[in-house]
Amino acid sequence: MTISNCLSVAEHVNRVIGSSAQSVQALRLLRSHGMTNASLHIIYRAVVVAKLMYAASAWWSFTTAADRQRLDAVIRIAKRSCLCSCDLPSLAELIDSDDFFNNILSNPHHVLHSTLPKETASSYALRRRRHNRELLDKSSRLVQSCFVVRMLYKDIY
Repeated sequence: MTISNCLSVAEHVNRVIGSSAQSVQALRLLRSHGMTNASLHIIYRAVVVAKLMYAASAWWSFTTAADRQRLDAVIRIAKRSCLCSCDLPSLAELIDSDDFFNNILSNPHHVLHSTLPKETASSYALRRRRHNRELLDKSSRLVQSCFVVRMLYKDIY
């Protein structure tokens, strides 16, 4: 993963897209040799989507809108080419899924569990929140880009 001194991940995005394009070419070659669409969908998800998702929770908030469009284009092109299933969610939906954060919340032995803010106890009968953690101050862009802070504030209203 590459982050520039101005907190840009454009170089990393370029490298991931280039690597994904090579994998897509290999999948097209496999299709031409007779591989079934079901097998191609499994391989696409295991290789290309995994490549796109690798450490994405750390770098996703540093991407620009143009970077996100280019990354989503990798999946859109694969859907058009029938290399992946049409019901595959967008990259943003995959990255912002609750599974990873819920795993951190529920597993005290998870590596990132120690980075969570302390728990709060509320005596009010308010609607149920997604988590029982204190909300952190979002004073700078760097803090706002942190995965844990993004997940704490996600769907807060």
